[in-house]
Amino acid sequence: MRVNRLRLFATFTSAAVIVLVFAGTASGTPPSGIVSGPILARGDFVDDVDVKIKLERDGSTVVSNAPGAGEVVVQEVTIAPGGTTGWHSHPGPTVVVVKAGTLTYVRAAGGECIATPYSAGTAFVDSGQGHAHTAFNLGAENLVLIATYFDVPVGGSPRIDVPVVPSAC
Repeated sequence: MRVNRLRLFATFTSAAVIVLVFAGTASGTPPSGIVSGPILARGDFVDDVDVKIKLERDGSTVVSNAPGAGEVVVQEVTIAPGGTTGWHSHPGPTVVVVKAGTLTYVRAAGGECIATPYSAGTAFVDSGQGHAHTAFNLGAENLVLIATYFDVPVGGSPRIDVPVVPSAC
């Protein structure tokens, strides 16, 4: 039986990318449809830097504070139509820019499950630090986002799997 080398290579490459993107995480609620997720850059602050992001959401103020912020990691993630990130959090605040497509960001808040769409050219802040969320590509084209993660442990993953879906969702 002859194996199509291109198909074998593509399958192996896809599996390797998914393993590398989510290496070091617990099984949790698994992502699906992740086309690619290369780390574009990773760096440690030379100066003593505290990152504090304050945002207004749902009528309340949310503050994400990362004193003595660890590494900064920049990642480009491409999600196929119908794909999801699975439930997860981040060590510190994360700034997300939607480069192409529409991201549907889902989180639990005030006993409700809230879905917010972000289209290409928009940005938002995920406060990280245990605030569980997931994201979906409900569109017909690939979703591409650029995420800048703050306060990542040196050499660590910017993703923390959440093994249980929040009860509101």
